[in-house]
Amino acid sequence: MTPASTAPDGHLPVAPELANGARDFRLRMAVIDRETETALDMTRDRYGRTVHASAAAAARAHRDKAAVEAYTTHLAPHTDALLDAARRVLDELPPARHLAGWRAVLDGLAASATEIRRALDRPATPGSAAERAQHAALWPHLTAWADQSVIASNLADQNNGQHHKAPLTDEEQQMWTEMAQAAQRRGELELTESWYAADGQPITLAHLVEDDDSTLVALRGDPDAPGWQVIGHYAHEYEAGKVLPVPVPPGVLRTDFSRFNRPAPVPEVSLQELIRDVVEGRTAGDASEALLGAVQRGYTPGPMVRLQELLETSSQFARALETVQGRQIAARLSALGRQIEFLTREVEEAAEDLGETVAVLPPHRTPVLRVRPRPAVDTTPPTPPPRASTPARHR
Repeated sequence: MTPASTAPDGHLPVAPELANGARDFRLRMAVIDRETETALDMTRDRYGRTVHASAAAAARAHRDKAAVEAYTTHLAPHTDALLDAARRVLDELPPARHLAGWRAVLDGLAASATEIRRALDRPATPGSAAERAQHAALWPHLTAWADQSVIASNLADQNNGQHHKAPLTDEEQQMWTEMAQAAQRRGELELTESWYAADGQPITLAHLVEDDDSTLVALRGDPDAPGWQVIGHYAHEYEAGKVLPVPVPPGVLRTDFSRFNRPAPVPEVSLQELIRDVVEGRTAGDASEALLGAVQRGYTPGPMVRLQELLETSSQFARALETVQGRQIAARLSALGRQIEFLTREVEEAAEDLGETVAVLPPHRTPVLRVRPRPAVDTTPPTPPPRASTPARHR
């Protein structure tokens, strides 16, 4: 096998090549994931339950093999070099809250690379059950690289990234900051893009509008909290991108999340189906059952319970932004979640009351035929009514 620290031609790869290899692997894994989800969807019923277990197992085996091939092609030749370059940059960064987490990610990637290399150096017989088991065991390590190698490649690429050169003197910075603050109070500071620099500080681009003239400025800090400053003004985004600190990968809401290892879908009934059940129902119990399905809790929660879960998760996301506006929106979403909880209880009580109603729809609510009956083949069509004679027109 090719040594992990050198390129196929024997030369040490440079940082862009290392970062590009990791990026190509992530892109290939995204394609594999999409193709696998499509194949697995064909093995499930309309509620998400797997009904063709052998086909699902075959789809996962194909996925595992394709992931191993993608890793061998794009990453195996130089994983060690990528991690070494990332660690060198990490050691030179100023202290920040995220650096300990990044270091743990690099250590985890190194451990996964070791496990993958050990298996690839002792491959099982192609096409055998042992090979499928070997590939399945490597899947968690491969997805670790697909999920987290963006941090390693971003660090390695910062060897060639620019560091911000302050274009403003202290007096100019104070003047531009005061102008931007005044525009913000007028509602004429239009935020357009935000990211974090390697030192953990947020950078935000904004259009400062004054006297019908717009200037692109860069802010450091939370624009909705005291203490933010303008660190530069530019003619356009391209000019700003050449001198501002490069973005680092954003964080995650939940540290145990992986787009490649999603939990199996829980069987659930859609709101559209519940509405259809009510329309097709004949008794009060039919409508009651549909309503109770919307507010059902437990393993197969109904749509209203799912909506509350969505609001709560979105509230957690907004709060995790750690900005003034994020905290305000988190409070709003949390309040909406409580309202949905109250509404859910009300719907549940109404559904139970409806279920206790011993009643059916009255017979005068008769259906309307959508298709008129056609006459028999040997039936003479009815004679059309005589047309009224139209007097001739004279010019």
